[in-house]
This record gives sequence, structure tokens and C-alpha cells, in this order.
Amino acid sequence: MNLKRLEYFCHLALLGNFTRAAQQIGIAQPALTIAIQKLEQEVGLKLINRADKNSLLTAEGKVLFKLATQLLSQAKQVELELEELKELEGGTIRFGVSAMMGSYYFPKILTEFKQKHPKIKIHLVDQGTAALEKMLLNSELDLALVRGDLENPQLRYTQLINEEIVAGMGSSNPLAAEKTISLGQFCQQPLVLFHEGYFLREVVSQYSKKYLLALDIRMETNLIELQKTLVRNEVGITTCLSRILQNEHQIISIPFEPKIEFKLSLAWKKNHYLSKASKAFMTYLSLTAEPRL
Repeated sequence: MNLKRLEYFCHLALLGNFTRAAQQIGIAQPALTIAIQKLEQEVGLKLINRADKNSLLTAEGKVLFKLATQLLSQAKQVELELEELKELEGGTIRFGVSAMMGSYYFPKILTEFKQKHPKIKIHLVDQGTAALEKMLLNSELDLALVRGDLENPQLRYTQLINEEIVAGMGSSNPLAAEKTISLGQFCQQPLVLFHEGYFLREVVSQYSKKYLLALDIRMETNLIELQKTLVRNEVGITTCLSRILQNEHQIISIPFEPKIEFKLSLAWKKNHYLSKASKAFMTYLSLTAEPRL
């Protein structure tokens, strides 16, 4: 069975659309259509509902998708193991981390790890923790830094970072003189927030939905420096990790009451093969991140 066609089929099943799947794979849509047709001929089954827009996969297609996902994962593991046999000192790590954590916590850590293991390649993926967890479950990543307070039974975790979330605001904001503020007070202010899917946004969104509060969101961005500039210029206030605002003289950080903590853990899929490179990186992160708890 052609593994490349199976891989194309899984991309199509996940995205549910020929055009988007072809774009993600990097091939023309007609080429994807031909590949799927050849796969159907190869297995002797109809896999795609071409007349039903509400359900892309047939019943047989859904069964094949489940089996193909497992097969491709196993094939990737075999490939990784063979790579290690060729060059034990090398290897590639697919590591997922949010932009904020990647920018403020990991430049020094990654640099030092590369100095110790120059032959190991690190493919860094920048997404929110929710998206990174999905990528782990789909075996698209080897390791990822995700929320440690909501554990998925299909993943293993080791806690790395525990930080307090604070409100960041300009010095002229009426709340800047407070020792602590509540989420209710925060939600009544003009806001500069992360996009949905990021924990620092979720705590605000969940609170506003629970109490039916309409948020005045002036800007949504995952760019930390842009957030800081907007806060300094009184466009709105934001949520941030306390460490990131420690040396900011123009931004006042106010703790929340009750306290809000951001717990991050290094996670990996239980049945996913971890290369020696990934295990070395895990060990290094655990030792390096310990003082940060």
C-alpha cells in the first residue's frame, strides 16, 4: 500500500476539504484528487462521498482513516529509529511552544542545548497550548509545552513552569493604584488580549461567558512587544505572566485576587516513540527549568 497516498488521505480527512488539504500538502488539487482515486482503486473501496457535502468520508473511509493514522505513526517511528541507528548523536526533535514562552523562556535554553548537542535539529512549532495538545495527539509533535492543569489521559506530563498571571496596565489607569484586582474589574476595562486558544485569553473569556459580560476588546494579538506598546499608550490593559513585566517601568503589574496561576508541563503522547534526541532534550529541560518553578 502506498504510504504517500495514505498520508494525503489523512490530511484530507482531517481538513475535510480537497482545496485546503492540497494547499497544506503543497500539491495541486487535481494531483490530490488523482492520488485519492488511485488509493480507492488500490484498496477496492469507495472512501469519499463526492455527492454528500455534509460527510466527506464514507463508512469505509472512516475505518481506513483510523487504521491509516496508526500505520503512519508506526512508520514514522520506524523511520526515527533507523535514523538513530545511522547517527546516534543526531536526530530531529519536533517541539511545540507558544510564542510568548518561546520568546521569553527558551532562547537561552535552546542555545545552550544546541551547544551541547550541535548535531540534533530542533523543529520549533509556535501555537497556542490547545493547538499543541491536538498536534501531540495526532503525532505531529514529539514534545510540547502545554497546560499542566488539564491533563489528557493519552498524554504523559512532567511539570516545568509555574507562573502567576497579572494584569498589566499604564500608570495612569485608575486601577494602577490597587494592590490586587478581580477578574470582574479587569473585564470592565478596555482590553488588549491574546487570540482565542491561548490560556491568558481563556481565563478572561471563560469568566466573561460565565457572568455574561460583554468585553471591550480593543486589540487581539499574540505579539508580546506589540501588546506592551499598546498598554503603555493606554489603548487597553492586558493579562501577562508576572516575570515578563518585572523590568517594565512604564507598565504596572497588579496581581489578581483570587490568584491565577499558569502551570505548564512538558507533554508527549503515551504510545509515541521518543527518540534519544527527544529524551535528551526532556532531561535537559527538566534540569534547566527546575529553578523557574
